[in-house]
Amino acid sequence: MAGREPVEAHTRFREAFNAGDLQALMALYEPDAVLIPQPGAEPVRGLQAIRSALEGFLGLKGRLELETTYVVRHGDVALLRSAWRFRGTGPDGRPVEMAHRSAEVVRRQPDGSWRYVIDHPFGSD
Repeated sequence: MAGREPVEAHTRFREAFNAGDLQALMALYEPDAVLIPQPGAEPVRGLQAIRSALEGFLGLKGRLELETTYVVRHGDVALLRSAWRFRGTGPDGRPVEMAHRSAEVVRRQPDGSWRYVIDHPFGSD
C-alpha cells in the first residue's frame, strides 16, 4: 500500500531494509535520485548506482533502527530527518555498528506515495 504521508518513506525504508528486500528499497527512489553512500563521499545518481550502494549495506546482514525526528512538508516535497542505528556483520565476521542522523528530500508521486529524490544518511551529523 502506498504511503500517504512523507514520514511513511522512513517506515517503508526500515521495513524493506530489515526484510533484506532490495526490490522494495529500490521502489522508494525516483529514477534520477541521488544517494550519498558514505560520509564524505560524492553522491551517486540513478537507480543502478543506488542499487549497488544498497546491496553493500544489505550484505552486512544487519538490522536498522530508524526514528524520524522531523518532517517539513511543502506541497508535493518534504524534508525528512532521522536518527538511525545499524548493527550488522562485516565480511571479516566482525561486528559493524553505525549511528548517524540523516537528511532526505522526498516527493509525492501521482499515486500518492513518496519517493526519495535526495537520500543523505549522514546529512544531519
